[in-house]
Amino acid sequence: MRTVAALAVLLGAFGLQAGASATLLIEEPYGKLGFFTATGHAAVYLSGVCAQTPLLLRRCAPGESGVVLSRYDGVGGYDWIAIPLVPYLYAVERPEDVPLFADAKMVAFLRDRYRRKHLKGVAPDLSNGETPGGNWYELVGSSYDRTTYGFEIETSGEQDEALILKLNSSSNHSHFHLLTRNCADFVKGVINLYQPKALHRSYVADVGISTPKQMAKALVQFGAAHPELRLSRFIIPQVPGNIARSKAVHRVVGSFVESKKYIVPSAVVSPIFAGCVAAVYFGSGGGRFNPSYEAMIYAPGSKLELPLTGEERRAYSKALKHLLTHTLEGSAGNDHDSWALVQSKAEYRFDQHGGPVLQTNIGPQVVNVGVSPTNVRTIDAPRQLIQELLTARLQSELQRSSTGKVSGGQIGRDFQLLRRALDEDDPPENSLASQPRSAIRVARF
Repeated sequence: MRTVAALAVLLGAFGLQAGASATLLIEEPYGKLGFFTATGHAAVYLSGVCAQTPLLLRRCAPGESGVVLSRYDGVGGYDWIAIPLVPYLYAVERPEDVPLFADAKMVAFLRDRYRRKHLKGVAPDLSNGETPGGNWYELVGSSYDRTTYGFEIETSGEQDEALILKLNSSSNHSHFHLLTRNCADFVKGVINLYQPKALHRSYVADVGISTPKQMAKALVQFGAAHPELRLSRFIIPQVPGNIARSKAVHRVVGSFVESKKYIVPSAVVSPIFAGCVAAVYFGSGGGRFNPSYEAMIYAPGSKLELPLTGEERRAYSKALKHLLTHTLEGSAGNDHDSWALVQSKAEYRFDQHGGPVLQTNIGPQVVNVGVSPTNVRTIDAPRQLIQELLTARLQSELQRSSTGKVSGGQIGRDFQLLRRALDEDDPPENSLASQPRSAIRVARF
């Protein structure tokens, strides 16, 4: 039964349906978040709607992939902004340019480059030409900060036209309010334009506040009652890197109950109050909705794939350790930390095709390392650095917390890249790439 459901998701999800589609995106919270922001963020992806500008919508031409519409507080004073799908997720314009391993410096570089090319009308430079502050960065590169869950339904061209007309003809001025006009309220309005009364608030589990998780639960229930919408589910994993991993998305009462910093002091001060909150939480089923249930995995430029199981993760981890032990001078050390140190001392550029490149120094020489799947082996970089990059990615993907959030197909492709890097013929002795591991480390640090 699970196989049949998975196949249906594979064929139907993320814009792969015969017609247009609307996808509710709920994004995990990240960073040191407070009580309400632990509910995460919501946006909507429309496969048949594209952006003439970030503030003006139109129908997509053949070959275009649609836009993500989202509401953020304090971005140019606008209520909503439209960003093409790949830049919204990865701050690059082509799926093949998504970095293999991200750090904060790289993400800031990619975001600002995209802003300068496409978003100056929304987030202009400061008077001195430098990058502005504010929340504009939330519009691009979401997947560097957090994991996203998608819930897609079929739509029609006529419905897309109605949405375009409504948003283009309405005032686009922000009236954001955390309790009454937040990101989930915006998504609710968009989805309900396609399917009236599909999404609604919960006055029990969320005390009447619209939350991303409630919107997803409501859409799943609506989809079950309307199978003609062909609802499907998938996960967009957080990009591997040394950026802190995002946290599970909660509802309002769940944010209180599942956080020790709230529930424990409350139980001490007022056990009755804490007990009532817990009763509401468990009685409303606030913790039972699992956004990852039977979800496929999205990878940029690939079809949806089955998630990696715990058993498969352990097998791949063992295989990686064995591979490193027998190829890298008998050591299976933590290249995750080693590569993170390389990144911290590097700058970023682009190659002639627009792919991201890390630039660092080894002694007096400047070295460029391709950091995307398509250019990681096309630039004359020391083989050891390429190996460290690919090993760091795999170690990040194979962490226990990644179970169910990465696909076996993606792990297989990354293993293939690493094996090719390890199996290459030795370069000429006078080549920088021929320096032994220890020499490169000493020269670099």
